[in-house]
This record gives sequence, C-alpha cells and structure tokens, in this order.
Amino acid sequence: MKISGSSRLNNLGSSIFTELSEWKEQVIESGVDIIDLGIGSPDLPPSAKVIRKLHEAIDNPNHYGYPMSEGNLDFRQAVSKWYGYRFNVELKAHSEVLTLMGSQDGLAHLAMAICNPGDIVLVPDPGYPIYSASLELAVVKPYLVPLREENDFLPELEKIPDSILKQAKLMILNYPSNPLAAVADLGFFEKWVNWAKKHEILAVHDLAYSEMAFDGFKPPSILEVKGAKEIAVEFHSMSKAFNMAGCRIGYLVGHTDVVSALRMIKSNIDYGVFIPIQKAAITALEEDMNNNQSVALVYEKRRNRMIEGLVDIGWHIKRPKASMFIWAKIPEGWTSRQFSNELLFSEGVVVIPGDAFGSQGEGYVRIALVHDEKVLLEAVERMGRFFEKRKLF
Repeated sequence: MKISGSSRLNNLGSSIFTELSEWKEQVIESGVDIIDLGIGSPDLPPSAKVIRKLHEAIDNPNHYGYPMSEGNLDFRQAVSKWYGYRFNVELKAHSEVLTLMGSQDGLAHLAMAICNPGDIVLVPDPGYPIYSASLELAVVKPYLVPLREENDFLPELEKIPDSILKQAKLMILNYPSNPLAAVADLGFFEKWVNWAKKHEILAVHDLAYSEMAFDGFKPPSILEVKGAKEIAVEFHSMSKAFNMAGCRIGYLVGHTDVVSALRMIKSNIDYGVFIPIQKAAITALEEDMNNNQSVALVYEKRRNRMIEGLVDIGWHIKRPKASMFIWAKIPEGWTSRQFSNELLFSEGVVVIPGDAFGSQGEGYVRIALVHDEKVLLEAVERMGRFFEKRKLF
C-alpha cells in the first residue's frame, strides 16, 4: 500500500533546499571535492569545560529519568542570570523562561500555541524558513513583510495595511538576521514595541545570533525596551553562541501568557531536554558570565578574510556587522538559483540561493562562515576561477 504525505508537506520549507541537496549528491558522486558554505552549523566544539560537564552529567545515573517539560529550574535560573548579565533584563525563572529543544522547536510550535486557524502572522521576506513553515502546521495565514537593502533590511511598519493589522496576531523578526546578516539597534526595538502595543500584535524576536557581532557592536534584546514584556517574547539558543548546535537546547523568554501557552503545547509533545545537556548549558552560561567567552572574534576574523578575498576577485560586498553569514548580491543577469547551481557544478562551492528564504531574496546568495580561514580562502580562490571563466567582473 502506497501512503502519500499530506498536502501540507508541499508547503513546508523551500523546494530549493531539496534541489540543492540533490545537486550536492551529483557533484560528490562525480568526484569533485566540495566546500559547503551552505548550512549554518558551527564547525567548532563547545569549550573544554562544557564538554567535561557533559561527561560528568552523563555518568550520573540519576540523570536518566524524564526531565521537566519546561526545563529544570536550575537551567531556567541560569538563563535569567545570563539575561541580567548580558542585557540588564530581569526575568522570573518560574514564569518567564521556557526551555526548548533549540529555538527552532519553539518557533515551529508558537503559532499552534497562540493562534487560531485563519489568523494572520506577519513574517519577514527574506526570512528563516521555519517562520512560514510553522504557520502551515497551525493553519495560519502568513503576510510577508518585505525587507529590502535600501531600508537596511528593516521592515517599514507604517506600510503594512490596516486591514492586515486588524487580523494579525503576531509579528516575527530576527536581528542579527539569518539570512540577511542585518542588525537592528535599540531605537528600532523601541519603535517596534510601541507599534506592537498600538496594534495589539505580539512582537516575537529571534535573537539566536546575539553573540556573533563585530566591530564593537552589541546586539540588544527587545526586552531591554521598557514595558516590552507586556507585548513581546524572545527566542534564544545555545547553538550558535556556545557551539552547542547538536545538543538541541534553547529557550523562550518574556510575556508570561505566551510562555505558559507554549509550555502547554510542549507538555503534550515531548518530555523536555536531556538533563546532562541542560547541565552542560548551565556551565556554558556561567563560563560566559565569568570570562566573557564570546565566539564573535573567530567569526569576525573569518568575515574579514572572506570579504577581503572577495574584494580581491572583484566581488564587492558590504561587511556585515553580525551573524555567521554573508548576504551577497550576485552579478546582474543571473538568478540566485542559476548562480548557486553553476558555482557548485563548476567549482564545488555550495552557497544558498537567496530565493530559498523568500521572493525578496532573489538576486542574492547566502554564504556561511562555517570553515576555518584556510578553507574559506580556498573557496574564494574557486569563486575567482568561476568569475574569470565567465568574465563576470
């Protein structure tokens, strides 16, 4: 008996990612050594201290029962302390912090927790694919808010129609941004919070890249805005800041009603994060508070070498202030998908076509800084050959 998947599967994620995976397989099978600058997965391990704590916790026979679905209190308290240290934001560990299996876990289920079928959610275009995919699962309608380079990839809130605002339940944004590598300052968050209160639309901020900022810039939390917890929540993750992507641990903080609603959804789906991982995450947060062990310097050096190398081959790209990505405008006359395809098949370099993140991403590609400087420069050299063959610059 053949079982067909549900119709909603056709609307989950971008077909471009499936295509790209197939392209990679073909290139690898042909014997070409690829350099994958596609998926934004950190290539570095957590600190030695975090790994030791994980070993120690795994060896404890008392850590193999079900954890609390909302996360053990000691981890939530550590998150509260870290938010105070990093953002000067006070959080109540019992009611304003929820542990997640990575921030994507929470983002995937948030609309289910607080929206009804037919509600509207404002999502960025370009944006991280789970933002829109989660709405399909919740039978909620997306309204795409364009983020354009001429506006520093910030939304023009005043241009969203009143008819949409009356039906909108929440708005999702992400700064520092994936895929755009764009940033927002506290002034923007003050504007967003005031706008959200005026229109009674929950502000949902994804802050996964807060510790990957350069040139002295320190990304703010939306919760730094006075009164923000009345209308906002924020997702954060241990994945990028602490090189714990495979551990799958993150959290939601902010508005108590939203935290409670997502907690209820989660309690019906899973039994929480493995206790040893929570223990290791506590160690990572404590280590950062004691030693300010930021990963930013590593990625800032990679960004510098990559941008300098691209300029040398004629590809002039503005230096991003944050994230592990470069959002690069491609030469005129090419589509994003065509550029990514030919660069991969010609030189074995994987970049993500911008339209994988929404229609506004056409004309760009996303480059992930997920290798050491030597490998990144090898990728640049291959790109140079690609450009030279096609006389692009």
